[in-house]
Amino acid sequence: MKTGIIVAMQSEFDLVKSILQNKVQKQHNHITFIEGVIENSPVVLMKSGIGKVNAACACVEMINNFAPDIIINTGLAGGIDKSLSVMDIVLASKTTYHDVWCGEECQIGQIPDLPAEFSGNDKLIKVAQNIETDLKIHTGLIVGGDVFVTDINTLNNIKAKFPSALAVDMESTAISQVCYLYNVPFLAIRIISDTPGIENHYEQYFDFWNKAPEKSVETIKKILLSYV
Repeated sequence: MKTGIIVAMQSEFDLVKSILQNKVQKQHNHITFIEGVIENSPVVLMKSGIGKVNAACACVEMINNFAPDIIINTGLAGGIDKSLSVMDIVLASKTTYHDVWCGEECQIGQIPDLPAEFSGNDKLIKVAQNIETDLKIHTGLIVGGDVFVTDINTLNNIKAKFPSALAVDMESTAISQVCYLYNVPFLAIRIISDTPGIENHYEQYFDFWNKAPEKSVETIKKILLSYV
């Protein structure tokens, strides 16, 4: 089974790249891919860039050029629920857009003729839920949009629309939409790097990179090893 891994940023890319063996770099159009193995199982890693359009284009390139059996989107997210803390992990049972509105015939976040929410793959979720880690794992709704959430008003507006949402990011919903359209099993795995709206929000984010990479990449490796 070939696992596709999509991240948004170079820092996330470098973390995941560090756990791959037998790495080979390939270029398709503007995107760099790294093929490698984890425990002898094939993996292809790519950096999409930030935002919905970058994420969707990159996911299509991965599917067309490498035909992965499953796609995992991993990286960071902002926690928008009081139950979450920095370094917690959120598995996306559902994703939707917090910045999409297509009229009265659709739910908030829904694109016409598509589901109101895109579902994470149940089998992948169950595997990820059962890894051994001292980090807290939550499963629930992740909402996405082309907004880097930093202030409490934006957070409150999103939370009012999606009370059950656990986290917010800028790529996972777009990737889950592409995987839905191309019928590829998908799961978003996000590590909480900050909780937008609090007084020391930016300090949280930058402190994360000082304290968290080793533990976060080890947890990601355990999750990936469970699939391959």
